[in-house]
Amino acid sequence: MFNAAKMAFLAALFAGVAGPVFAADLAEPPVVEEAPAPIAYEQPADFGGWYIRGDIDYHWSKFRGGDYTTYSPAPPQLPGSFASGKLKSSFSAGAGVGYQVNRYFRTDLTFDWMGKSNFRGSTNGFCGGGIACTSVDTSSYSAMLLLANAYVDIGTWHGVTPYVGAGIGGAWVKWDTLHNTDLDGSFEHSGGKGWRFAYALMAGASYCLTDRVKLDLGYRYSHINGGKMFNYASDSDVGPGFDRGINVHEVRGGLRYQFGRSDCAPPPEPYVPQPEPVYTK
Repeated sequence: MFNAAKMAFLAALFAGVAGPVFAADLAEPPVVEEAPAPIAYEQPADFGGWYIRGDIDYHWSKFRGGDYTTYSPAPPQLPGSFASGKLKSSFSAGAGVGYQVNRYFRTDLTFDWMGKSNFRGSTNGFCGGGIACTSVDTSSYSAMLLLANAYVDIGTWHGVTPYVGAGIGGAWVKWDTLHNTDLDGSFEHSGGKGWRFAYALMAGASYCLTDRVKLDLGYRYSHINGGKMFNYASDSDVGPGFDRGINVHEVRGGLRYQFGRSDCAPPPEPYVPQPEPVYTK
């Protein structure tokens, strides 16, 4: 009987001590925090949109030869060609509007005014009395070049984006009066003018100056088809004359302003979601 009373006393003591402990555990469940979520970045919209550009250049023009007709009292008429011909270098200025399709491809429409390039050439023939003679011919040409262009931007490294491109369009070419001097005297031929087919190939690189402005430096090769160089002059019985085309090598520099999202813009600020506490029952 003593043992039974002793066991009952110990059971009551254990229940009195453990009860409050278990009750406290059940009253306030523990807070379990989830692991922090990984840092997430907002995905930027693709680069692209309209842009405008302005350029200046220094160019060298190559005269590809010229032909003309010398009229005689009786046929056959005599064809002739320039024995030599060189064009001086000059400056140009241009502007354009374009569209950046994506990070790697863009197109634009450009208009360039090409300043006067002085021409000096010579022709071989016969002067009065059948004497062989060589003339000195001087003139100059200027042009307006209108091109539709497409470019591939190869990639961007430290703000520098190399590119290659090509263009196709037309050139309005104007030759000034041709002055022809030989043993028979001096003669003048009014210059020819008109539209011609033209195309261009270019390569260069751009550099981010601001989040919207790029410096563009490059090289452009332009070819202008042949056309009328000068008209017939009755006092010399020579003309009309036609050049065989002009090749132009340009070193260009300019600025581009991007209206749409530019790849020069800094990346967006990272978005870090805050974890919320989760309670368990």
